[in-house]
Amino acid sequence: MPVAKYLRPPAFSYPQRTWPDKQLTQAPRWLSTDLRDGNQALAEPMDLKRKQRLLRLLVGLGFKEIEVGFPAASALDYDFVRALADQPQLIPDVNISVLTQIRPDLIERTLQSVKGLKRVNVHIYNATSPVFRKHVFGLTKAEIKTLAVTGVELVCQAAQRYLDDDTHFGLEYSPEMFNDTEPEFALEVCNAVIAAWQPQKRGELIINLPATVERCSPNVFADQVQWLNDNLDQRENVCLSLHPHNDRGSAVAAAELGMRAGAQRIEGCLFGQGERTGNVDLVTLALNLYSQGIDPCLKLSDIDRVRHECEVVTRMEVGPRSPYAGDLVYTSFSGSHQDAIRKVMAARSTAVAQAGDDAAVAWQVPYLPVDPHDLSRSYEAVVRVNAQSGKAGVAYLMRAHYQMRLPKRLQKEFSAQVQRYADGAGAEIDAYTIWQLFVDQYLPADTQLIEVTGEPSHNRAALTPKWGRFGLRGSAVSSTDRGQGTLLTVELSDATLNSPRVISAQGKGPLEALANALASLGVNVQVLNYSQHSLSKGAHSRAVTYIECEVNGVSYWGVGIDQSITTASFKAVISAVNRALRASGVESGKL
Repeated sequence: MPVAKYLRPPAFSYPQRTWPDKQLTQAPRWLSTDLRDGNQALAEPMDLKRKQRLLRLLVGLGFKEIEVGFPAASALDYDFVRALADQPQLIPDVNISVLTQIRPDLIERTLQSVKGLKRVNVHIYNATSPVFRKHVFGLTKAEIKTLAVTGVELVCQAAQRYLDDDTHFGLEYSPEMFNDTEPEFALEVCNAVIAAWQPQKRGELIINLPATVERCSPNVFADQVQWLNDNLDQRENVCLSLHPHNDRGSAVAAAELGMRAGAQRIEGCLFGQGERTGNVDLVTLALNLYSQGIDPCLKLSDIDRVRHECEVVTRMEVGPRSPYAGDLVYTSFSGSHQDAIRKVMAARSTAVAQAGDDAAVAWQVPYLPVDPHDLSRSYEAVVRVNAQSGKAGVAYLMRAHYQMRLPKRLQKEFSAQVQRYADGAGAEIDAYTIWQLFVDQYLPADTQLIEVTGEPSHNRAALTPKWGRFGLRGSAVSSTDRGQGTLLTVELSDATLNSPRVISAQGKGPLEALANALASLGVNVQVLNYSQHSLSKGAHSRAVTYIECEVNGVSYWGVGIDQSITTASFKAVISAVNRALRASGVESGKL
């Protein structure tokens, strides 16, 4: 690669900088330029209906400043602005901004377009950088400055002809290519514009600093912004604005540091639409503030609706890794990430229950900078499973979707089975597929699962056919004559026979009695670990029992679900026995 042909930008340093020690405490003024800068960058620019739909979205989100187009350069933009003048109810308390080059005919046409609007901002610009002065325009510094001042005068004259006396009218000036312009010359032009506008007489002036093409790191841009901020004339009457582009991928960082450096206003687009790599992403910037406890003053609580509307009107998709809005941004596939999320979420749930208010408990969950619920996302997608996932992810999904709180040793055993399946599938595994794997492994003959999953049986296509030598058909438990033991009569279906088996046995408790009953069939069972919990609250809740058994000398887990705790325990033992018999190759043969 011919790296030698590329030059570093001219060095700029501001030793008097103070921005590194400052903290952001409030949101900036936002201007959406989706309808202008964003629209002009689309392969298929928006028609009138799509523009109106996007405008309604922006107003609903709370934008008070919206750049709606370049009316002198486009008949569609002109008609769109005129329609706003006829329908002021669409833009209550919104300041409408229109862009124009500094040419008498274009400025005239622009002011004609906004006639009748009550809040208008006219945005003029001219490029000030050496490359544009020399090669594009062939103008001197003096001529560039004169052009900017002339633009102010032409706007003021046209405003007198077309705007009503009660119109809230303002001016914005942008030294295009500000970040490539000599700082002293950029300041000279901006101060000349301020003097021509006379903000103490006409009101606020917006000086907008575009990083038209991002060429340097955000800290250098912040130095440029603070230097101009510190030297600008009549600073108290000027709103300092930024328009960062994303050519180096750091527009959001440049905007954040630029605000520390003195900027009060940010121009950008939803999801970073705009020329080339786009403008600064206002959604990311706003939610970055939100994640630091700063009210962004934009209504982004339904992020998927915002994304959907933008995708419809722009016909461009928001990427799956796009901050805050992408499909995968609240998802962890990594096993260690899943384990941390699961543990901290459980601790936070306890703290919220004690506090009685979600907002009273600080959000400090690993790998999740904001609470997905705050943006109308569910927790269901937070943990997803693929071949890289560990037991924590599987355990989280089993608990979140099916209320199954697997013991740690069972988590380890089952997650290994899920991982083997994922390796073979070569893709992500959803929660329902994990549940199917669990049913096929531990509950293949259970006919009572519908009430657990809440899913119709015809949707529960098993991954493998039902299997298992034994099935529990019924049981009766009573005390022995002296009340020191348990008498069990159990009815078992047996795949090796045409009719059920009825067996009676005694033990110190129901599980020992069942083990003794199975021993009469040549199956030696010893209970090693036992865990039980309910699947829901109320009189009709079901119990799930997890039992680790040693069957014929080998350890196996079994699971049972039933309204009766005792019956659920029996099912769990039989589950372990069936798994042991299948593993030994005698599932349906005689022992």
